[in-house]
Amino acid sequence: MINQYWVTVQFKISAVIFFAICSFTARAQDSVRQLMLTDAVKMAMEQNRQIGLAKKDEQIAQSQFKQTDAIFLPQVNLSYTGFTTNQPLSAFGFKLQQAKVQQADFNPAILNKPGATGNVLTQLSVQQPLYNPDQAYMRKAAAEQTAVYAFTTQRTAEAVELQVTNAYLQLEFSYEVVGVLEEALKTVKDIYRFTNDRYQQGLLQKSDVLNVAVQVKAAETGLAEAKSQIVTLSDQLGLLMNAPKGLVYKTVPVAMDTVVAVTDSAPVDRADFKAMKTAVDAYDLSIKSTKMSMLPKINGFANYQFNDKKLFGFGANAYMAGLQLSWDIFKGNQAKNKMATQMLEKNKLQQQLQDNMEQTATEIRKVNRQIADNIYRVTQQSLAVESASEALRIVQNRYTQGLINTTDVLQAQTQLSQQKMGYAQAVFMKKSAISYLHFLTITK
Repeated sequence: MINQYWVTVQFKISAVIFFAICSFTARAQDSVRQLMLTDAVKMAMEQNRQIGLAKKDEQIAQSQFKQTDAIFLPQVNLSYTGFTTNQPLSAFGFKLQQAKVQQADFNPAILNKPGATGNVLTQLSVQQPLYNPDQAYMRKAAAEQTAVYAFTTQRTAEAVELQVTNAYLQLEFSYEVVGVLEEALKTVKDIYRFTNDRYQQGLLQKSDVLNVAVQVKAAETGLAEAKSQIVTLSDQLGLLMNAPKGLVYKTVPVAMDTVVAVTDSAPVDRADFKAMKTAVDAYDLSIKSTKMSMLPKINGFANYQFNDKKLFGFGANAYMAGLQLSWDIFKGNQAKNKMATQMLEKNKLQQQLQDNMEQTATEIRKVNRQIADNIYRVTQQSLAVESASEALRIVQNRYTQGLINTTDVLQAQTQLSQQKMGYAQAVFMKKSAISYLHFLTITK
């Protein structure tokens, strides 16, 4: 009775597990989407967070440049201020501003002790920049800085394109690995069935069956890990595209034309190099701005005001306008030392640019060699796969005839899987090297 109950429970549990697995499989199939590399790159260009942040920096630089419009436009200020005082000079001045001075106000007793005197001042002030050469060069430097961020955004997009391409190629390679492992698992299972049949007939030993069974389990484990890697790489690719989570992407084979850089020198028109060159130009303009700060400046000013002793009163009115010539003759060598600092920073940036270009030239030579090596490796691995396939066919025929043992056929099958893996890896490395060379030499 207990055994019958236990069998019933096992059956129910097995049924639940079976339906759960079926449900999970159906959901997984629904979440698999075919994705082309061009579509992945396009989506990343539109939605990637790194590119979005770079564009924000570019917008900030543009906004900062617009702030320099102030060197041409007038500044207008409107103020409304109330005062009260018993200070003799200010009290008399308030009455003058209000145009309400009388003969009695000249009484010494009133002049010396005027009592609380109020004044409400409404004033409109205007300042107009006329000649500020240092600010003009600073505006030009800000414009160059805006261009620096534009080039930085471009290079960020190129870097994201490389990341997406590499992630896609890794995913494509993982699918190749899954294909190789599925084929290997099928072959090993066929060997297991044949070996088990021979064992049942008393023609082979139990150890032969166990050896093949171990190989089956190893192949199943490797296949499960490879499929898990596909999910992981899909998550990474989705993160780069800022796509919804939980999707598994099915790749479309990517054909990349074999390219070799015409020259080993770094492309001077690459976006990051152009950004650094533009930054150097911005330093030149900043240095000129600092020099010009030692020249005289001319600015205009004017104000119009109402004075009244009553709140919200607009009694007497007056205006004042003029030009101001100002010249900072000596500021403790501040401008001189600032120029020296800017010059050092400029020289440092120029050295960094030179170093980056030399490193890029070295990388280009290195990647050219890698591409050539991988092309040769693809050819060699293709021949190795053909030889390993033929070797497995021969060994399987001899195994079915009882001429060799189980270990030999398992070794032949393992060798074929390894060579196919090597071929897939060689193709992946060749494509990755071509993609990296494109990143090193791209000039848009």
